[in-house]
Amino acid sequence: MSEAPSEQEGRPGVGRVEAFSDGVIAIIVTIMVLELHPPLSENMAKLWTLWPIFLAYVLSYAYVAIYWVNHHRLFSHATRVTNGLVWSNMLLLFALSLVPFSTSYLGEHRFSRETTWLYLATMLFPAVAYTWLQAVIRRTGKQGAAAEAYHVSSSRKGLFATALYLLGVALTFLSPWAGIGCAVIVAILWFLPDSRIDGLFARK
Repeated sequence: MSEAPSEQEGRPGVGRVEAFSDGVIAIIVTIMVLELHPPLSENMAKLWTLWPIFLAYVLSYAYVAIYWVNHHRLFSHATRVTNGLVWSNMLLLFALSLVPFSTSYLGEHRFSRETTWLYLATMLFPAVAYTWLQAVIRRTGKQGAAAEAYHVSSSRKGLFATALYLLGVALTFLSPWAGIGCAVIVAILWFLPDSRIDGLFARK
């Protein structure tokens, strides 16, 4: 009896999935930067009026970078390609592909309440998709104490980040900047993977 395709692919197959994901994420970043249209005027005062667009770009670039780093680390624990891995990964890439649209919308409308809600919803979508992808790799990938410690810490931090996004949605009713503030805290949380903050999510 021959092996199932997922059993045959192993790490080379995982590498193909990761390489495809890298390409998609690179395209997403390219699309975002193409949305930064310079003003026709040479007046620097006109350039400063673009600060909402640039700020939205910086924030979204940070998020995409965080997802790429975490995706890379997560896939180091994957050992074979399964149907769940392929489709959970495709859902994550789809969710991330919406980031350029919500980023442009947020910047063009200068962080209004409605565009902030949409932006935070766009950030929640990949967070949910990533949770599914991690659950698949946790079940089918490397096993052992080190792998389990990684998954526990990362999952707890992910749940905390999702809670912050939801808090941001609620706070946007009071002020869009309060909602964006929660999103910024999430970015800082992931940018400091080896900080004392990370110890809060380690297995006890």
